[in-house]
Amino acid sequence: MVGRNSALGLLIGAAVGTFSLIPDHGSAQDPLATACSYLSSESPLDELTRCAEQGIAGAQFSLGFKYDGGDGIPENNAEAVRWYRLAGEQGDTAAQFILGLMYANGDGIPEDDAEAVRWFRLVGEQGDAVPQFILGTIYANGDGVPKDDAEAVHWYRLAAEQGHATAQSNLGLMYDNGDGISENNAEAVHWYRLAAEQGHATAQSKLGSMYHNGEGVPEDLSFAYMWYDLSAAQGNQIARESKDIIEQRMTGGQIAEAQRLSREWIETHP
Repeated sequence: MVGRNSALGLLIGAAVGTFSLIPDHGSAQDPLATACSYLSSESPLDELTRCAEQGIAGAQFSLGFKYDGGDGIPENNAEAVRWYRLAGEQGDTAAQFILGLMYANGDGIPEDDAEAVRWFRLVGEQGDAVPQFILGTIYANGDGVPKDDAEAVHWYRLAAEQGHATAQSNLGLMYDNGDGISENNAEAVHWYRLAAEQGHATAQSKLGSMYHNGEGVPEDLSFAYMWYDLSAAQGNQIARESKDIIEQRMTGGQIAEAQRLSREWIETHP
């Protein structure tokens, strides 16, 4: 579904971003919650269990995390799922997100795309960009839900507006192809550019293509070359081939200008 990462592998990658694992330890006015607030997955098992059994969501999450990673105790995915679920049902977003991953990957529980979507949606509706991006990809691919490009656009937009580079690039592609939304090359360029300025190689290649073909922007071979060059430097084969093709249409002066633009971009985007 969303890649075979373990539940502890919450670094989804530079294209996806990271999800903050900060458990909810309850209200500071609750004496029990205050007493349990210092606990983490590294805390002694008996202390974590005592607080978790009293219904403190943060302790339940941390206990699940402890079982998940085998932190000082034998790894036990079934116990991890049980405690994550108890925390998730209380609204702990970190537990909800991990449960989404575990259902997506069949990690400790039978793989269940529909359940993964349910847990990701609970987190995404609370405004976090990473599950919003994942939901966009799920609906775009029809994983565990009917394929729905309009719904994919909805979730990609929520994540893209928070600066998620891959969501921005994918939203640009939806506008580019008219998938789930009216085709709009200017909007495609807008979203490709936001992702490209963050160093997203696919968006840089796509933006180069827009300049190459004069779609959504006036044709400009120097800018097309620049974006292809930046993308190719990150290993994008399509960009590399496109740059070779476009060179045949450019003068030596245009190529030199494009290379200067590429160097300046790199210098201003360390």
